[in-house]
Amino acid sequence: MSKARLVITAVVQEGRSQAEVAREYGVSKGWVSKLVARYRAEGEAAFEPRSRRPHHSPRALPADTIEQVILERDRLVASGHDAGPYTIRWHLAARGLPVSAASIHRVLTSHGRITAQPQKRPRSSYVRFEADQPNECWQSDFTHYRLTQPDGSPGADVEIITWLDDHSRYALHVSAHPRVTGPVVLHTFRAARTAHGVPYSTLTDNGMVYTVRLASHRVRGGRNALETELATLGVIQKNSRPNHPTTCGKVERFQQTLKNWLRAQPEQPDTIAALQTLLDRFTLEYNTQRPHRSLRRKTPEQAYTARPKATVAAEPTDRTHARIRNDKVDKTGKVTLRHGGRLYSIALGRAWTGTEVTMRIHGLNIRITTRKSSQLIRQLTLDPNRRYQPLTPTPTPAETTKLPEP
Repeated sequence: MSKARLVITAVVQEGRSQAEVAREYGVSKGWVSKLVARYRAEGEAAFEPRSRRPHHSPRALPADTIEQVILERDRLVASGHDAGPYTIRWHLAARGLPVSAASIHRVLTSHGRITAQPQKRPRSSYVRFEADQPNECWQSDFTHYRLTQPDGSPGADVEIITWLDDHSRYALHVSAHPRVTGPVVLHTFRAARTAHGVPYSTLTDNGMVYTVRLASHRVRGGRNALETELATLGVIQKNSRPNHPTTCGKVERFQQTLKNWLRAQPEQPDTIAALQTLLDRFTLEYNTQRPHRSLRRKTPEQAYTARPKATVAAEPTDRTHARIRNDKVDKTGKVTLRHGGRLYSIALGRAWTGTEVTMRIHGLNIRITTRKSSQLIRQLTLDPNRRYQPLTPTPTPAETTKLPEP
């Protein structure tokens, strides 16, 4: 039996005083008096639980304001944009309707627009970093997007590459390609460099189009096209740890926002050209019209142009790259060497077929010797404009005669 029923029974049926009942049950005399009055007025209904909600809330949001919050949330979601409380607050304030983010969050929660995700890692657990100046660090990554055929069926799978400024989140370059390869990465970097200058450093994952530092032993130690370009310019190249995508979290988050926006478009692209048109439209809107929460509600363009741009630390000093590569002469009398992302063939002569050789590379200067006896076979300067490096017109004896190895 509830305490309220015991109190009513003691006062009404047993005839005891309200003060005595209040002392016995450890409640206030006012509560006992109010409960008895309610029982005499309502009967058994007095024992039903009642809401503690106030009869009026003078500081509550007006109904039309709540409606505007819900409409803005639905509009942003339908257009593929982020629609959190801070974003909604900015859009409403731009229309002359100031509402706090906390109030917007309460409205969205009460109207079922927010789904709790307790399994998500808390934001406070991340170690956040940000470059101090524009062009201090460029992040890059590429992602997949599937085209849609005119009849609505899935089309070809294409790839989108992004170069993003770490300080301002400014999208420096966004383009679509059938497949992102090493030459595509180099071409897009050069396009971003031409438009925005040379960065101090770059940050990417360990994809083979960005670095070959984790490649197989036959390739490891060399440089691909991007690595060669960065070393020539004196740009510091940084790569994330394997299986640690949060290091490149800014460009990863940009790609998530981009793909959400693309999927929300009523007309899905059926060609790369149509997709590029959408990418250009999104990039302009993202850079110039969309305030970013991490930038204190400035647009990326405003943040990118607010400070002087960083430049390379010093004149490039790493113009030559030294490494050692072991190979075996093939049946046509040549070996291969990858330089600057391109594969070159170097002629040694059929007399050396099957011989294991060591190539000592210092920039474009190459010295090829046998592995067992270190006998010099050929010494040359690589011509980057020729994929095949023929023997010299007047070969030396070491280039034409195979001497017995001890």
